[in-house]
Amino acid sequence: MPDLSFSQPERRNFLVPALIVTVLVAVASALVYFLFPHRSVEAQVTHVTYLPLHTSLVSGSRVVGHITTTQDDLYVLVTVRVQDKLTLPLFIKDLTGTVTTQDSTEITTTAVEKNDLASVYEALPSLQTMAAPPLLREIEIAPGATAEGMVMLHYSLTEAAWKQRKSASVTIDFYHQSPITVPIPQ
Repeated sequence: MPDLSFSQPERRNFLVPALIVTVLVAVASALVYFLFPHRSVEAQVTHVTYLPLHTSLVSGSRVVGHITTTQDDLYVLVTVRVQDKLTLPLFIKDLTGTVTTQDSTEITTTAVEKNDLASVYEALPSLQTMAAPPLLREIEIAPGATAEGMVMLHYSLTEAAWKQRKSASVTIDFYHQSPITVPIPQ
């Protein structure tokens, strides 16, 4: 009968393989972090200007209780730069602007479209002198490229309400990416 032996085989030290795996995971994580973009799109506002309009509509009739009607309009021209950081092209779907007034009311408007710009410029020639080439819907931004243009927003606000706003932003919607919102500086 063979002798009973309760000896254990020598245990292997797993410290070296664990360190090798940790170093490989760290290198792979660093490569992913530095070689792939954190965001697919970067956008920034480069210039903001606005044109406040106050219109008084006076009727020639002398109807009892008839008051003069006034209307305040504010045209905000925001120049936005959009950079595609992907290896795929981007397509702009829509452009909107949101203002949060002093009393926390949110006003959202869609940017004036390309076909309507001529009519706006004809009605307000002073606005045309302030305008830049527009950032258009349905354009393609090539991979790694940058698109820049003006976004014209129309609000029914006074100049004072615009200056005292809590916040304002432009949202750019894309066809195959999530939208990006860019704050408009005070």
